[in-house]
Formats: sequence, structure tokens, C-alpha cells
Amino acid sequence: MEEGTEKLDGQTGYSIVKKKGARNIVFGKYEMGRILGQGAFAKVYYGNNLATQESVAIKVIKIDQVKKQGLTEQIKREISVMRLVRHPNIVEFKEVMATKTKIFFVMEYVRGGELFAKITKGRLKEELARNYFQQLISAVDFCHSRGVYHRDLKLENLLLDENENLKVADFGLSSLPDQVGNDGLLHTQCGTPAYVAPDVLSRKGYDGAMSDIWSCGVVLFVLLSGYLPFQHENMMKMYSKIFKAEFKFPPWISIDAKKLISRVLVADPEKRITVSGIKKNSWFRKGFGRAIPFSSGEKLSREIINISEKVDHERNGEVELVRLNPPFYNAFEFISSMSSGFDLSSLFESKQKSGSTFTSKCSASHIMEKLETIAKKLNLGVSSSAKEFKVRIERKVEGRKGKPAVTAEVYEVAPEVTVVELSKSTGDTLEYQKLCEDVRPALKDIVWSWQGESSNQLTVTNYQK
Repeated sequence: MEEGTEKLDGQTGYSIVKKKGARNIVFGKYEMGRILGQGAFAKVYYGNNLATQESVAIKVIKIDQVKKQGLTEQIKREISVMRLVRHPNIVEFKEVMATKTKIFFVMEYVRGGELFAKITKGRLKEELARNYFQQLISAVDFCHSRGVYHRDLKLENLLLDENENLKVADFGLSSLPDQVGNDGLLHTQCGTPAYVAPDVLSRKGYDGAMSDIWSCGVVLFVLLSGYLPFQHENMMKMYSKIFKAEFKFPPWISIDAKKLISRVLVADPEKRITVSGIKKNSWFRKGFGRAIPFSSGEKLSREIINISEKVDHERNGEVELVRLNPPFYNAFEFISSMSSGFDLSSLFESKQKSGSTFTSKCSASHIMEKLETIAKKLNLGVSSSAKEFKVRIERKVEGRKGKPAVTAEVYEVAPEVTVVELSKSTGDTLEYQKLCEDVRPALKDIVWSWQGESSNQLTVTNYQK
């Protein structure tokens, strides 16, 4: 490899390559820039959407490290959660892409940094602290309505956008309803020591909603005081304070704010104030109308329009999409098929299609030309759609249920990898299978791997947010 070249995704023929002095374009959709932060197995980069020029944050996760640390389920859970929680005060999850060795989370880029940075300069004025707390409670209340519990609410996970509005981030430790035990409680101990609720530490199980509320109370205390309510050099002594809810208010916090915090930081979760109670509190409600509005009827999912599609024109109020390239395939199943033990397929299936699938190193246009040529050689009827990157092949004679036909849809996984899915269009199933058997041998020149026939097996599913 020439000097100044960094292979971001080695071991495959579809690696993303970054060259010194060159633009780093990933999946033909985003330009990756400077590193915003990094952890043990992930780095977060500043990115730019090439189609919209929108700034994004791209979290790049190493699959081998995830598997080594036993964090597969955590990553799967984070993806599931982020699809559920779309709210003005939660960092927006845009899409996920993947190669054999890395997962790319594309998220909203929040320009203002961590709320923690503000506190390092000193405590906040009560009105500003209340505004942030109102936005935090709005986001947490929405998460809870979706059965999602964050479990790691802290200042470092609260970001600010360019308008100083709060955004909750990092759902890596969050839980879903299927994690609740038969007793209706969660049992995994997690969180950040200074923010964690005593009920989480008790090992007896805890209510995810009530543990989040405790953490919100710690956040509010810090915003108003400038320091943590529970802190000690000795961790066990700090935990002892948490178990007893033992803390002291500084003199400058108002009486009404103290009353609310005292109802939140209660050791017994059954006596702790609920989100509903917080929203009815007189101190909390001051100026609440000025907080970011949220409509409970907000559409929670939308189909991704890829870089390979653009709006050509509007006609009668409807937008017509014209494909310039084959549809981009968000390859979660590609990871699962090529990385044993990392199956993400169940998260993205909307409807399982019947059919056969193969991967190819040929371009989409070459594959379409090849399919048309094969059909003509086999005396089969053929029609294609360059806009949708589909080729339909059918027998010219009627079968039991009309003319059996197969449709081949071409998806682009990465610059050098294409996925082709063959599915039944019309006709009897057995006759359709026989048609596939007739066509299949002629595809050997363009097939890299057939699903289910090697370690590179692949099942295609539609990905929708």
C-alpha cells in the first residue's frame, strides 16, 4: 500500500480506503472528517451528507471488538432503541451502514457539545437550569412511553445544539420491554456511579422509569449547584450516601427547587416522585410553554431516500424519485452472514421475501446487461427498469398459473460489492423454482457467492427506519 494510505476496513475487497490528502467518502454518501471522540472499540467522526450538505456525526464501531467484549446484544439493542425514540430532545438516528468489519451509525451532529462543559464554568442560573430540566423530562417521558429506559442519564450524555436546546444521547445501556423480568423489574446493574439510583445498586431488581428519574434529579442538582450531590473519594462511602439519599443543598438554590429535588432524590423508589408528578410541579411548570414543543403524533418512522435517489420534480403535489444508481443496501444481514455470531437481521425485517440471493463484484449496470443477455440466450422474455434497477425474466409459454417469472433486484452494498435478489413475480411456485434452476448456471461469471452455500451466505431484507 502506498505511503499515506490508511485501510479503514481491511480483509475485504470492498474496503473503504482513506488516502492522505484525499477526501474520505464512505459508501458514496458521506464525507468523513475529523474525529469528534473515541472509545475502546468505536470512534465518532464529523461527517457531511454529500447530497444534502447536512452535517452528521458518524460513529464507527469495530465488530471484532464488539464480539470480543461480548457487546453484540448491546449494539443490537441500541439500534432497536434509536429506531423507537424520535423526539426533538433526543439525538436523531438517521441510518446505519456496514461492512464486514465495521458498523457505521449516522446520527444528528449536535454542535453545542456536552452540557457538562457548561457546568465546568460554574453553576447555571435557575431559569436556564429549569429549561434544560424541562427538556430532559420531556425526552425521558417520551422514552418511557415507548418502553425505553435510558439507564445512563448524566451531564456527559446531554448535548446542546446550536440553539442551546438539549439533546439526550448515548442509548448504549438503555433497556427495552423484553428485558423486564417476570417480576416486572430490570436486574442489570449499570450506569455511572455518581448518577445511579440506590434501587439499581440493591440487586433486588428495579423499575427502569424510577431509576431514570433519580438520575434526572442528580442532573438538576448539578445544574443548580455546580457539583454532584453524592461524591466521595472512597466509592463505598459514596454508595453509602446514595443508599441513604444523604446530601446537602447549597444556600443559593431556591426553596421550590429544593422541594422538587427532595421529592426526586428519595431512596425508596415507591416514594419517589414520578414523571407525571414532576410535570405537575409548580417550579417545573414555570415557562414550560417556552420549552421545545413536541407533538405526540409525530411520525416515528420514514423510509430512507438514499443518495442514489434524487427528487426530479414535483407534479400534482407528488414527488417523483428517479434513481441515478442502484439502491444502496444497508447491510446488516451482510454483517451477520459474514461475521459469525453477529446476527442483526431480526431488527430490520419488515417482510421476508422468498427467493434466492447472491453477491457479485460486478457493477450494477454490468449485472443487468448480463441478465438480459442470459434471458435472450435461453429464449426467455425479458424486460428491465433502469430507474429501479430491476430485471424481469419470464417464460414465453403459459404455466399452471400464468407465465412463471422471476424479478432480479440489484442493490449496491459498497463500491465493489453488489447484492442481487431473485424473487417470484408470477406463476406457480414449482415452475418458478424450475425457471431459477435454468437461469442459475448461466450466472456463474458474475456470482461471487450464493446465499446459504458458503460462509459468505447472505439474506437480503428491506431496511426501514
